[in-house]
Amino acid sequence: MRKSWWKILSVLLLAYTFTGGLLLPVPEKFILNETIRNIFFHVPMWFGMIILFTISLVFSVRYLRSSNLRDDIISIQFINVGLLYGALGLVTGMEWGQFTWGSAWSNDPKQLASAICMLIYFAALALRGSIPDYDKRAKIAAVYNVFSFALMIPLLFILPRLTDSLHPGNGGNPGFNTKDMAPELRPTFYMGVLGWALLGTWIATLQIRLGFIEKKHLLNEDISENFDLDKK
Repeated sequence: MRKSWWKILSVLLLAYTFTGGLLLPVPEKFILNETIRNIFFHVPMWFGMIILFTISLVFSVRYLRSSNLRDDIISIQFINVGLLYGALGLVTGMEWGQFTWGSAWSNDPKQLASAICMLIYFAALALRGSIPDYDKRAKIAAVYNVFSFALMIPLLFILPRLTDSLHPGNGGNPGFNTKDMAPELRPTFYMGVLGWALLGTWIATLQIRLGFIEKKHLLNEDISENFDLDKK
């Protein structure tokens, strides 16, 4: 990640998302009205969270195969940023629900499933803090991360569809997919998803650098060569 082009791309995409999301004309939807602009922020947050959790899963599997502590450090930092995105997704979703459903929290199946998913990942952080030995902590956390990701799939994508739900795309409600989303929304929406995902990766790499510095005595390698720590 020595190149900075993707960071510049992230800034440009998010600048367009904020500008276009707030100023570009949007279709007049019953009940949604102007709140439909939240689709450029709320939904990409969840996409970003899933992408970050997926990257974390990859490095957890790599750690289980190699026992390289670098992979554990990378994995946990992507979880941290993913949880940040999840929290922002919940907040923006509650704000949207207040205007469209009449209540910020209506115990909707998708809301409950999302909250449970985040609690599972928060439990991973608590589990790590309860184990003093670093090697054992990293191995248990990696296994827990694999199961957490496996639980996230049915919680977010399967169970909410099996019951009545106010949330788009669940319980028979139309979703924001290629058939249901207005064509004028798609470019800004896709740019928002990519921009938020790149920003999350950027934040995670900064946290990873700090993690490498803190655990330098365990890594036994020149970390500056891998993440440009000596370059401004």
